[in-house]
Amino acid sequence: MRLRTLAASLAAVLCMAAASDPAERLPDPAQEARARHLFAQVRCLVCQNETIDDSEADLAQDLRRLVREQVRQGRSDGEIKRFLVDRYGEFVLMRPTFSAGNAALWIGPFLVVALGAGLLLVRLRNRGPEPELDDEAAERLRRLTDEAL
Repeated sequence: MRLRTLAASLAAVLCMAAASDPAERLPDPAQEARARHLFAQVRCLVCQNETIDDSEADLAQDLRRLVREQVRQGRSDGEIKRFLVDRYGEFVLMRPTFSAGNAALWIGPFLVVALGAGLLLVRLRNRGPEPELDDEAAERLRRLTDEAL
């Protein structure tokens, strides 16, 4: 029981430590809320499976500062995302925009599986009947199986 309490306390301390520095926050609550909303849409390029809001990496902290600065300057969400994509590539977005390149990445594996299944079916259909054994080969097979037993 004490171990669980200790683990919960440690997790709470780590969560508070991971919270952003209040000095970095924007003075306008509406701007800060908008920045936080954008944080959840931008991928940490170090962690790659977390948003910059969840990450503790130095690069994520720099990206949070960058987004806050862009919000402070009055740029729209689209302009901020476009700036980040131009600078870091489409991978920086947690939900990349739909494009031909993305479609190929999503549809490609299904096409490969469908093509493989189609080729397998064609090969199985074109396979002729198995040849029957002649009397000599059948006798040899019977002797080999009898010896094995």
